[in-house]
Amino acid sequence: MSLLPQCAGAGAEVPRPIRVFSADAEGIDLCIFDASDPNRKPDVIPMTRREPWEWTADGARAGLRYAFRASGPWEPRRGLTFNPNKLLLDPLAPAITGGVRWDDAVFGYRAGENGWDGAADSRDSAAFVPRGLIVDEAFDWGDDRSPATPWRDTFIYECHVKGATLLHPDVPEQDRGRYLGLASEAFLDHVQSLGVTALELMPVQASLTRRWLTEKGLTNYWGYDPVSFVAPDARFASGDRGEQVVEFKRMIQALHARGLEVILDVVFNHTVEGDQTGPTLSLRGLNNRAYYRLDAEGRCIDCTGCGNAINTDHPLTRRVILDALRTWVTRMHVDGFRLDLASTLGRRGEGGFDPEHPLIVEMREDSVLARVKIIAEPWDARADGYALGRFPRGWPEWNDRFRDRVRRFWRGDGGQIGAIASAVAGGSDLLSAKQGPLGGVNFVACHDGFTLRDLTMYERRHNDANGEHGRDGHADNLSRNWGVEGPTGDPRILRLRDRAQRNLLATVALSIGVPMIAAGDEFGRTQGGNNNAYCQDNVISWLRWPAEARTADASRPDPEARSLTAAARFDRRADRSTSGASPIGGEASAPSLLTFARDVFALRRALGVFRAERFLTGTAPCPCGIEDVAWRHPDGMPMTHETWHEPERRALLMLRHGHDADASEGSGAADGAASAGHTVACLFNAGAGTAWFMLPRLPISGRWVRALSTLRNVTIPKAIRSGRVRVPPYSLAVLTFASDGDRGSSVGERVFEDRGLGVLAAPR
Repeated sequence: MSLLPQCAGAGAEVPRPIRVFSADAEGIDLCIFDASDPNRKPDVIPMTRREPWEWTADGARAGLRYAFRASGPWEPRRGLTFNPNKLLLDPLAPAITGGVRWDDAVFGYRAGENGWDGAADSRDSAAFVPRGLIVDEAFDWGDDRSPATPWRDTFIYECHVKGATLLHPDVPEQDRGRYLGLASEAFLDHVQSLGVTALELMPVQASLTRRWLTEKGLTNYWGYDPVSFVAPDARFASGDRGEQVVEFKRMIQALHARGLEVILDVVFNHTVEGDQTGPTLSLRGLNNRAYYRLDAEGRCIDCTGCGNAINTDHPLTRRVILDALRTWVTRMHVDGFRLDLASTLGRRGEGGFDPEHPLIVEMREDSVLARVKIIAEPWDARADGYALGRFPRGWPEWNDRFRDRVRRFWRGDGGQIGAIASAVAGGSDLLSAKQGPLGGVNFVACHDGFTLRDLTMYERRHNDANGEHGRDGHADNLSRNWGVEGPTGDPRILRLRDRAQRNLLATVALSIGVPMIAAGDEFGRTQGGNNNAYCQDNVISWLRWPAEARTADASRPDPEARSLTAAARFDRRADRSTSGASPIGGEASAPSLLTFARDVFALRRALGVFRAERFLTGTAPCPCGIEDVAWRHPDGMPMTHETWHEPERRALLMLRHGHDADASEGSGAADGAASAGHTVACLFNAGAGTAWFMLPRLPISGRWVRALSTLRNVTIPKAIRSGRVRVPPYSLAVLTFASDGDRGSSVGERVFEDRGLGVLAAPR
């Protein structure tokens, strides 16, 4: 019977032999296991060394379960840890079946006796570790192709495969929490209602939960502890006999059909084997000193905070990483990668990050990888690994400086006017000129840290559930609880928190660069103040979908009522405390956060000024005489060196002008009319008092129209009739300009009229 019931042609020959890479091994055996009889001794085939590092064996067929045993010296102090008693996973296995059962036998040394550098352990680990699985690569991709969205139009939605849909009642029950859940109409309708163009999936490389975490009753939920670089994690599939590969491909195909790209958060900086005292599961037994960075005594050099660091100085290791990346693109059709702790990949020798490291150069010049998106997390766990602005052109970097600047400004810190101006204008002081503003991925919240809502509810981390006495996770989150730590029923605090979330979300949407939000932040998800939920595979981490974010009838009974009830209990206090709240100002109603999120990203799509590809210069981009960017006091006067540095200044006006074709140039307007581009005023007030703004006088006649506010109801249209506008405390407003030469409404009006929303009124 076929091991791969969903794969056409199971049992067919695979087009290449099994291979593995080791420079120091004296011999490697391929062990083939009988799936129908786990007690049967495996067939053992000696592998042949064909190149200095490559070992091969022929005869692989779909459904074959396999692993390796490597023989060679046992000299831990020299980094040589070969032990043929340990069964080793293929780091490039196309799939993995089974899991790990933690036992002392999975350690290469005699655990608990003489230490990691003592005698080799003679126990066989085969009964405790998973196997690689050869899968049938046949799959009908049809006319599948990458959407290839330009960076300037990219909007990233970071999500966890399981957590995104496990509690979504409108996703088919059998698909919830799986790859196919992300392919469901309910989920796709939601993300596309936001204008999302790319899903960035938290790690889907097969991972394991470390022994100490298992013993605490916790799990590696996030998945940042890989045991394989290529195999899709079977946690997110209906089975581990090849279904994980087929269902992953079906997910990719469905997302591409909807015009969505898939970017994988990949971990090549460390593995689950941990430091020198960790288990021998794969790389450690295949070639420890080639795959891992070691010191002169054979200990792991840890620049990742995870116990070990991959040694990209060795060409063998680079070969494995490049093969893995190419495989995801060519066989699995993914559209790009986010390189976790990318600075580790660029470390040379004992030094820090080198932007011309051979691996970075090889990736940049690779014909397959050159056509996909690559995002760098530009740091690792050591200070000399911080490398924001130093990665290659075309590799946007997670911009933590943007995150911190925006958080500080909107929580009301003084002296942040210059920082917020730089953030929204693309960060020319942070990113290199060759990268331009699209070299930064702008976010204020991601999987790591507080959720958007928790940034406005908690000033301290509340991580007791992680079992580390609340000491794990970031201690300084640049957050503000607005008066009470955690849930509250105080209407004033709730209004401030609602507005604070809108301020943060709007700043991401209206800043130049590549925007990213974390799944669920658009409707105010909470983790109860846990800012390091890596081990929480439960309702703390799973998205709890409000009725307005769903496409089906929220009142129908759900087959998994118990899980949903548990989620409701988790959220009960916070949900009850926010009911009936309305923003300060006395308006009859306010948009929900989700409605606001849809509106603000619709505005971004409509206005090219927010999607510039080059840094702003402050000069007039076209004969109309309007600068691409200008900064003003609320009183209308230009900012000066002195006013930029006033510690108590918290209000600022940004005037932007640009064009759809190239918002940063604007020179394509033949007639020089402002209507050939977009003119926008963004009014920021992070202070505790009302700010009155004098609107800029432009060299053309027309009117200003309120397009967006973090305070007012977005469904009331009203043009600005005077040259002076009131912006209440802790709020942001966006005005668009309609020249008299324009036909009909302004861009801001058209954005919301097209969506049936109208235009936001000016404050009275």
